[in-house]
Amino acid sequence: MRESPVAVLLEFAVDLAVRAGRSTLAHFQAGPEVELKSDASPVTLADRQAERILRDRIAEHFPADGIVGEEFGTTRPDAHRRWILDPIDGTRSFIRGVPLYGTLVAVEEAGEPVVGVIHLPALHETVFAASGEGCWWNGRRARVSAVASLEDAVVLTSDVWAMTTQGRAATWNRICETVRMTRTWGDCYGYALVATGRAEVMLDPLLSIWDAAAMKPIIQEAGGVVTDFTGRPRHDAGHLIATNAGVAADLRALLEESS
Repeated sequence: MRESPVAVLLEFAVDLAVRAGRSTLAHFQAGPEVELKSDASPVTLADRQAERILRDRIAEHFPADGIVGEEFGTTRPDAHRRWILDPIDGTRSFIRGVPLYGTLVAVEEAGEPVVGVIHLPALHETVFAASGEGCWWNGRRARVSAVASLEDAVVLTSDVWAMTTQGRAATWNRICETVRMTRTWGDCYGYALVATGRAEVMLDPLLSIWDAAAMKPIIQEAGGVVTDFTGRPRHDAGHLIATNAGVAADLRALLEESS
């Protein structure tokens, strides 16, 4: 049976993320030199090398496509199909030798993400999905958990400081009082945990499109729900929430009550 076009894109995207992620391991736990970008976020040679690998292969195989990357900006912005890249999501973890970082690849068609890959090089895990093709975790089907109560939920965020300084301190405190457990297993690793049923909620109050685009197809194809903090099904609002299906409505009601 012939593969669907989106399945072909997914296969290529997974290979792409694994290749780029593999390149980061040469620098991981090796004391990489760190620079600060204009927004004071850190960057290393590993970030730039990985994005070059991603961009070069996309340009070779899909020369008409647009590319949006964290390190080297946007090319062909008006293209119908865009590849959205984060060579190292969780650079701060990477710099400190913590393995909870990943390489993200997303494919967006007409403004909607249809392919998403989270590759976690140091953990040897890959979570990937495409619209209509399901979500997969190291070759087996991935699904969100069946937890149906916030009182039983594990809630994650990348940075408590960000949660409590973006005008959401009351919201975060209410969540902490309600749920079973909160942890800062964040960045893309948090979304991988939600997609594979190991946590129920991931909250990101401040992020960029290259942090978010891959998450939408992954969480949705795993049976979960992705919105921004206002409940809109968007990946480009600068904030994102991923949940399983069972706690989605209650979590969003809690956010509304606390805002």
